[in-house]
Amino acid sequence: MKTITLALSVLAAVAVCLACSSIADAQATRTWVSGVGDDANPCSRTAPCKTFAGALSKTAARGEISVLDPGGFGGVTITKSITLNGDGSLAGILVAGTNGIVINAGANDVVIIRSISITGVGTGLSGIRIVSARHVHVENCTIHNFANFGIEGVNGTNPLGLSVFNTTVTSTNVGIRRSALAGNTASIRNVRVHRSAFGIDILGGKAAVSDSVVSHQTNIGVVAEGTSVLNIAGTVVSGNATGVNAFTSGSTINLANNDIFSNNTGVLVAAGGTCNRFQNNRIFGNSLANITGTCNVQSDQ
Repeated sequence: MKTITLALSVLAAVAVCLACSSIADAQATRTWVSGVGDDANPCSRTAPCKTFAGALSKTAARGEISVLDPGGFGGVTITKSITLNGDGSLAGILVAGTNGIVINAGANDVVIIRSISITGVGTGLSGIRIVSARHVHVENCTIHNFANFGIEGVNGTNPLGLSVFNTTVTSTNVGIRRSALAGNTASIRNVRVHRSAFGIDILGGKAAVSDSVVSHQTNIGVVAEGTSVLNIAGTVVSGNATGVNAFTSGSTINLANNDIFSNNTGVLVAAGGTCNRFQNNRIFGNSLANITGTCNVQSDQ
């Protein structure tokens, strides 16, 4: 009897292992989407899915969803470490009345969004809305025509690292906004933010903007709020109502080698705010004032 019981136990364990293996095998480390795909497919190279959302459930954590050929692949909510990779094709997300990409992943998850055109047709809410993740990389993307934000970091519990490289954001309310959590960081490099109400808005933590162009915002081009520290280097800020703003008491802006011109006000420093600038900044031709408030000139170290 003991022998029979032992045999049954072994068979049960084997069955459980096989079931787990089948579940794991159902998720590939790389899946594919195509403009002529079908979400009923396994999302393989030869049988691609139709949408990012359809491929997500069939892609293992830390895997990659790649774009096989041109198409619009729909909005998606990301809940794990993943890469959306549109390299080599016209990869689009077009939404109306909702968000393009929502990232609500784990506190240790890393999400990469690469080479995707995200369009809100005027009624879309935010191009990329980040609720939770450890780090989000946005690379080589265009984000256009959203009612609220191009990229919105709203996390309230876990610090967020945000990297935005080689990306253009146009025609939104706020181009890029990062939330007020003190541990947040942001690196924004070679980015173009045009024709919104606010360009880049840092509510807390530390951020660096470099080698970028921020132009033609109806309010503020680059703004530090709360107790944020915002470092701006090698950037053109032009054609905005206010170019660069230390908006609140406790906020800090540090300026090196920037061109800040043809705004109404070039640099505005609120009472209690801090501005530091090196002499290699070119702040000129702003119609109301080049600098309003105190911006300390620093010597080269």
